[in-house]
Amino acid sequence: MSTPECGKYLVRMSPKISEHPPTSPAQRTRLYLVHTIRWIVLGGFSGLLAGCASYVFLEGLDRVTAFRTDEQWMIYLLPIAGLVIGLSNKWLTGRSASGNSLLLQEIHSPTRWVPRRMAPLVLLGTWWTHLFGGSAGREGTALQMSGSLSDALGRLIKLQHRDRSLLLTAALAGGFGSVFGVPFAGVVFALEVPTVGRLRLRALVPTVSASFVGDAMVGWLGHDHVTRFSVDLSLTASTLGALIVVSVSCGIASRMFISATSTFRNLGRRYLPSTVLRPVIGGAAVLGLSALFGRDYLGLSLPLLDTALSGASIALTVFALKIVFTAVTIGTGFLGGEVTPLFVIGSTLGASVGELVGLPVGVAAAIGMVATFGAAANTPLACTVMGLELFGTAAVAPMAIGCLVAWVASGSGTIYETQRHALRRSSTGLQHA
Repeated sequence: MSTPECGKYLVRMSPKISEHPPTSPAQRTRLYLVHTIRWIVLGGFSGLLAGCASYVFLEGLDRVTAFRTDEQWMIYLLPIAGLVIGLSNKWLTGRSASGNSLLLQEIHSPTRWVPRRMAPLVLLGTWWTHLFGGSAGREGTALQMSGSLSDALGRLIKLQHRDRSLLLTAALAGGFGSVFGVPFAGVVFALEVPTVGRLRLRALVPTVSASFVGDAMVGWLGHDHVTRFSVDLSLTASTLGALIVVSVSCGIASRMFISATSTFRNLGRRYLPSTVLRPVIGGAAVLGLSALFGRDYLGLSLPLLDTALSGASIALTVFALKIVFTAVTIGTGFLGGEVTPLFVIGSTLGASVGELVGLPVGVAAAIGMVATFGAAANTPLACTVMGLELFGTAAVAPMAIGCLVAWVASGSGTIYETQRHALRRSSTGLQHA
């Protein structure tokens, strides 16, 4: 059976229950099993695509970063690299330019297929950004590649719109779980991120399948994720107070990041109507910043993350500079994600504030790393799970408290523009939207 024929068979596996309602427990059980198997298989295919894409992306990103590190002169070409990005944004991207916002929009209201060109464009664009030193991440690229490829699969097998929403949700899980090596967090992230305060539980089966298959595929192909140390923190009155201070600081930092990125994006739209020139100016600005403050803030800045997690002292200015470098890069049109920069921002801030309030620096950095991202993405549950996968289960209570407090302190902003809200934070507490 060919791939298209196999796919069409999978689409037909689940009868239209509304047209043929089950009349007995045996029929209901059969329909449930058929539906579950169908989505395990479809989710597995989505994870397979996500895992392969993440492997290619991560391996290429390692080589691109190593080349730029060895060839220091590459940074001077960042404005020219911005020109290439600008021309691509103008002539090639189309709807793909909306990135993760487009994926969430299609999950909520599946009406038009995600452009197939999104996957190669975001892959090449992110490599290009990092090759010349742009400060960006990798999660956005993984999610967009996974979403584009999974929707292309849905198009091939003629998937109905209502089922596309589930497959795109699975694609988020596959992309996130595979690119960071956190399959459990990938599942929770995909269920949590579309709507704040409401888990998309009807997509549980395909997201589990996609996330674990995607992560397994990356490992099977030979890419090894970094193993982090185990974190432990005994909660006492003093450590709880210090933890809350660190967490509130991380929530404020996430708000600063969202505001800075939005500000640079809006300034560009207002004063530089040309989408071609914005990345050129942005590249020149990042080049100037690197001349003033050094090159530690270029690219992923993983050495800063490793330094913070090692327990070394970190200056309080480091997180702010990473915010500025990344906001300029992303806000002027360069491609890449926000999550890894948020990891760096959170870990360095956590280390700095943790040292001031008496928390172990490495522990505070680990909590700050996941809490800052959780606050900016409105995914405190996923980031709690991510913290447990990366740093062990011994610190489940501090991780959960840190992510929740940072999320509440961050306000109503988000790095995902089309994210919906069933629950909002305000000065008076949590409120249903």
